Parts: sequence; C-alpha cells; structure tokens
Amino acid sequence: MIVVTGAAGFIGSYVVGKLNREGFKDIVMVDKYDDPLKISNYQSKTYTEMVDRDQFFDWLATHEKFVQIIIHLGARTDTIGQEPQIYQQLNLEYSQKIWNACIQYGLPLVYASSASTYGDGQLGFDDDHSLIAELQPLNLYAQSKHDFDCWALQQKKQPSFWSGLKFFNVFGPNEYHKDRMASVILQAYNTISETGRMDLFRSHHPEFKDGEQARDFIYVEDVAKVILYFMHQRKNSGIYNVGTGEARTYLSLTKAVFKSMQQDEKIGFVVTPEDLRGKYQYYTCANIQKLKSIGYSEPFFSLEEGIDDYVSNYLKKGSCY
Repeated sequence: MIVVTGAAGFIGSYVVGKLNREGFKDIVMVDKYDDPLKISNYQSKTYTEMVDRDQFFDWLATHEKFVQIIIHLGARTDTIGQEPQIYQQLNLEYSQKIWNACIQYGLPLVYASSASTYGDGQLGFDDDHSLIAELQPLNLYAQSKHDFDCWALQQKKQPSFWSGLKFFNVFGPNEYHKDRMASVILQAYNTISETGRMDLFRSHHPEFKDGEQARDFIYVEDVAKVILYFMHQRKNSGIYNVGTGEARTYLSLTKAVFKSMQQDEKIGFVVTPEDLRGKYQYYTCANIQKLKSIGYSEPFFSLEEGIDDYVSNYLKKGSCY
C-alpha cells in the first residue's frame, strides 16, 4: 500500500496516475477533497481508499502495517499568500507529524520541497546539506518549505529512508485548478487561445532584458520518474534538487507554446505586479550532480518536448493524466 498526500493536486494526482501505469493499484489518496476543480484529477484513478487530510493520522494508526511508503506531496502552494499560520500548520507542522509517524511505524518517506527555498539565487542552487541553512526564501510558502528542510536535517531520529525533493518549475497536465499559480505554459495557452497573443512580465532587474528571465522548467513526467526512482531505491537519504539542470527564458517558453499551437507569435510585455516584484526569482537552475551521483540517469524532456506533449496530448483535448 502506497500513501500519496496531496493526491488531488497537480503533482500528487499525476504521481498516482504514474503509479497506476506502472501497475500499482493499492494506493491511499490523502487530500482535502473540497475543491470541485480537482475532481477530474482523480476521478479516473485506481486506488484503495480516499482519506481526508485531517483524518489521515487516525487512519494511519490503524492501517500502518499495510503501508509500504509515504509520498508526501500535499502542501499549501500559494506563493503570494499572506497567512503565516496556515503555512506553519500545513507545510511545516503537518510535515513534521508525517516525519515522526514514519519513524514510529518504520516507513520510508519521500517528500516535496521546493526550489523557491533558494530565494533570489545569490547563494546558488546547490543541494549540499551544509549550505541549506543559509538560504533566504522570498515568500511564506518558500519559507515554510525551507523551515521543514532545515528541521529534517537537524533531526537525530530519522525514517529508515527519506528524501526531500526540491522541485524546480514544474509544468504539465492536472494543474488546471491552480489559477494564478499555474505554470506559464498553461497561462500562455489559455491567453493565446482567447486573444491570439501573450504578454510577459517586464524585467525590473538591470541584468535581465524583458523576457529573458530564466527558470529551470521541468515536465511533471520527469518529476514523477524521479519520485518513483526514490520509491524503488530507498537508499542515499537526503535532500535533492529535481530539475533539468538547464535554465530557459520565458521568451523561449512562449515561442514554444505558439509553435505547439501552430499560431503566429504575438508577444508583448507588461509591468510586473507590485505584489510579485520583491518575491520574484529572475533565474533558477538546478545543480543535479547529486541526483546523478546516486545513479539517476533518465534523460529529461527538453522544454520544447514537454510543452509539445502537454499542448498536443492534454491542453488541446482538455484532458488529465
């Protein structure tokens, strides 16, 4: 039995689908099932049980003998939220309870961290444990993820195996419910479909031209492959970057969306909203040598390959994975 938290969300529901395709059916999906926009993410999945997030620890106390691993992907993911107590409760304290439950019941743990913990990138993007405590996140979401990473590294008692995965900019099917927090690929597709054009944020940083802000964009299929790799391997505990190791510009991304949609490019630039400017990462690029050093050798989708698959097989069809 595999437990996946955040199973109704973007990455969580994709991972459940990936597990199904790999032959795993005995899955317990944990989430807060109160968003009707997420129903399509899980209605076609095969699973044993759906458990409410608030009831999970009571459920685990009576079913722990059947559980093989917990894949903890649930979190409050809004990067512009201003309610610190919610991030404290859902992203830090809930994760701490899962960590301690894994120790108590002898369960391995894979959990989602985030590349947003690297802040403005001045300290680099290296997942060396000795450097993590120095990072300076730019928003409450990133801070809560960072706080848990630091807490985990300080613990003398640890699960038999654990990995914290710093996801970089993930995109792909099943993110339809995320609205403003959805990937730029989805936002571009919707905007281009409606208006025939796409406006990107202007740069407010002297080192970056408009549209040349760059991120390490990773297709959700690659993220799922890495998660399943750790699920099977269960050794080399620690925190790992999960990105492609290549930074690509928003301009390149937008051009790729136009190409996949077979439409002529019409790209403009708009002023970045005030509430985002001080919390904006102009450049991210994962150092993935640590992941490679433990034997992960699967090739990653290029940005263009990922966008083309996403647009052609999901967005144009309005379908989920």
